[in-house]
Amino acid sequence: MYQPYQYPYVGYVPVQGTPIQEFDYTQPCLQVALQHIKESVQGEREDELFYQYLISIAPTQEEKEIIASIRDDERKHNQMFRRIYWNFTGQEVQNVNEEQFEKPANYIAGIKKALFGELKAVEKYRRIKQCLPEGIYQHMLFEIITDELKHATKYNYLFTLNKK
Repeated sequence: MYQPYQYPYVGYVPVQGTPIQEFDYTQPCLQVALQHIKESVQGEREDELFYQYLISIAPTQEEKEIIASIRDDERKHNQMFRRIYWNFTGQEVQNVNEEQFEKPANYIAGIKKALFGELKAVEKYRRIKQCLPEGIYQHMLFEIITDELKHATKYNYLFTLNKK
């Protein structure tokens, strides 16, 4: 069941009734953004399993905590994307992926994959942000994008720690 994300900005009240009505949902750009949001939500379980695996093979407690903080942010992003999708469509995103992921060859390969995954997500989320109406939705995407950049920096740090 969907758990609403409690947005931290003053004055924001999550919509609990019906989807927003004042925006034209048929705009092609918005439709592309909603499709990207749906894909991002559907890939969440695979990402969570991948990050859990990285945590399990991380060599130090510090590295485990860093990856866990990234995983927790990704869970928050998932809830934010679900809320945006529901507000525009009145529908919940259904998870269609099986609970599996491809294990990396080793920890370094996993960190590298995660780093480039975060950077790829930034590009995708910028396209989503451009298609959303000004206001709270663009602010939410800005928060997600800056978190993704922070994650990439953390993965770069982990990569540097372990590169021999």
